[in-house]
Amino acid sequence: MTTNSIYLSNSATGQRLNAFEQRRAVLLIGLGLLLILISLLSLGSGAVAISPGQAGAILAKLLRIDLPWTYANEQRAVLVSIRAPRLLMGLLVGATLAMSGAAMQGLFRNPLADPALIGISSGAALAAVAVIVLQTSLFAIPSRLLGHYLLPVAAIAGGFVVSWLVYRIASSSERVDIGSLLLAGIAINALAGSATGLLVYIANDDQLRTLTFWSMGSLSGTTWADLILAAPFLLLSLLLLPLLADAMNALLLGEAEAGHLGFPVERMKTTIIALVALGVGAAVALTGVIGFVGLVVPHILRLALGPDHRWLLPGSALLGALLLLCADYLARSLAAPAEVPIGIITGVLGSPFFLWLLFRQKIMGHL
Repeated sequence: MTTNSIYLSNSATGQRLNAFEQRRAVLLIGLGLLLILISLLSLGSGAVAISPGQAGAILAKLLRIDLPWTYANEQRAVLVSIRAPRLLMGLLVGATLAMSGAAMQGLFRNPLADPALIGISSGAALAAVAVIVLQTSLFAIPSRLLGHYLLPVAAIAGGFVVSWLVYRIASSSERVDIGSLLLAGIAINALAGSATGLLVYIANDDQLRTLTFWSMGSLSGTTWADLILAAPFLLLSLLLLPLLADAMNALLLGEAEAGHLGFPVERMKTTIIALVALGVGAAVALTGVIGFVGLVVPHILRLALGPDHRWLLPGSALLGALLLLCADYLARSLAAPAEVPIGIITGVLGSPFFLWLLFRQKIMGHL
């Protein structure tokens, strides 16, 4: 091959890479713009109608900016007190669940991985169920001290403690074995599920109703106080996980190769697990168990953006937030004035797509 042909080949490869980078950037920008549009529509939907222009004017007024749309005091009160905290919680929770799913899939080098594998969801659920069932007995004193905050605080602590226990079981000689981490997660998940089942068995009718709705997930009843409690954990996960994107890319080559490239593999694994535990624990604590977001969203983005975590992590955050907002809109509108648990919506949307992915991989494997 001549020098000119090599130069032309490299030039063509560079052009293809640049075109791919541009498509990635366009997709992320498109997701961001669509997320803004859906957010405005979500703020306006409900018993009290608020147009996107009015929603924008109300939000702008909070920043002391006047826009040429008029609105009633009732519209302002509904948007600021009820819909705005619900919207922000949906954005943060959807983004955190999806980005955490992408991070766990990168850590395990397995597209079927999600945060539930290391016991975060089951630990948070166990702690929350324990508080609901035993609030008047075992948790009487903490309940008087923390009041409304006892349930989310306990769920965050439960998710973190269980994930830490899984991590310690899988650790040996200052090294975390990914296979042992997976097996320990399965065992601890089963144990936490059994304990949760026992608590559900002894619960009364009122507690069972609360447990049922909490276990299926919902953004209803979100207040600014809930948002202030959860936001630091969710934002910490969302802001720090993308900083580990290069390390996750190196992990795709294998732990030994990542170490040879200069990445502190063990510290990196510990950091990823801790950030995912904090973020997902806080999400489950405030909204209940919402499935499929952390599993399906990274799959969709990986088909469009490739496996590069520098693009996959922020893309997953945007699409995860968008998916959860759409699911929340359907949850509020399908059976209005009642509300369908959001976990049912994400399950109905996510499971067919995931089955399609499995059949697609099966077909591709036979070609």
